[in-house]
Amino acid sequence: MALVSEFLGQLSLHPGSLEPKFPTVVPAADFNPDKDAARIETAIKSKGVDEQTIIDVLTKRTYSQRREIAFAYERRAKKDMISALKTALSGSLETVILGLMRSTAQYDATEVRGSIKGLGTDEETLIEILCSRSNDELVEIKKVYKDLFKKDLDKDVAGDTSGNFAKLLLALVQTKRDEPSAIVDYEKIDQDARALYEAGIGVKGTDVATWISIMSERSVPHLQRVFQRYKNFSPYDMAESIKKEVKGDLQKSFTVLVECFENKQLFFANRLSEAMKSKGAKEKVVTRIIVSRCEVDLKKICSEYKAIVGQSLQKTILEHTKGDYQKVLLGLCGPEH
Repeated sequence: MALVSEFLGQLSLHPGSLEPKFPTVVPAADFNPDKDAARIETAIKSKGVDEQTIIDVLTKRTYSQRREIAFAYERRAKKDMISALKTALSGSLETVILGLMRSTAQYDATEVRGSIKGLGTDEETLIEILCSRSNDELVEIKKVYKDLFKKDLDKDVAGDTSGNFAKLLLALVQTKRDEPSAIVDYEKIDQDARALYEAGIGVKGTDVATWISIMSERSVPHLQRVFQRYKNFSPYDMAESIKKEVKGDLQKSFTVLVECFENKQLFFANRLSEAMKSKGAKEKVVTRIIVSRCEVDLKKICSEYKAIVGQSLQKTILEHTKGDYQKVLLGLCGPEH
């Protein structure tokens, strides 16, 4: 009983900061890391590599279970499981499986690093991750980024972006967002809605700094109410106002933020739907969303997807992908509900 009250005690320290989870990948019952490690060792050694077994085992275990399998594998085979998987697999399947051998925060940090490093910036990835992650997720990503790359995320973002776009991303990375409160402050809602209007549609030019501070510092439930209230001041809703007021990467970032404040899982469902529409499916986007959200909220993303597209994500994956890549994605999405 002491444990339960301790756990509840921890929860009550952060009222509402822990977002509810809707994972498709949940801990396997009757988990036996030694048995799983033996299966993976056999699969890797088998003539032509038994990809199906690797997919079956690793998509049906959580990250912490996969880590235990990797430790057990190392004890058995006297070598590193990740290196062995790298050698045994290739192409899209390798990308997904190696992604699964990282925690959600490590995966996000690695994707952010990949979007900044090298020639040119992959703004799309940078915007998607930094604008869609919760405060708690961003705190963790920053910590892991420093551990993995011995660099500060904010410095890397600042060095690779410029202008108001950089200012917005940096404001998000500083993780100053308020925790949700049980008390609804109607006066502050009114003030913020008016401030957003007077910084944009209600004035010639745009006072971007005001938009940045409100959107990076207020809690999500507060902002949802602010956007509702905003319609009393402005002839356009917040999403339309953004399109009228700012351009380029800044517009994309504000748009992603607003969509995620209103319904994050719907945002991801729309991204998946667009990625699946393009010829050959934009694998990078599909992989990133499914791998990074399978232990977070992929189940809810699947139901939003079905609502907007009219068919399940699983069915779309069957139509637009093939081979082992298809199998591994379906393994992570789980059965249709």
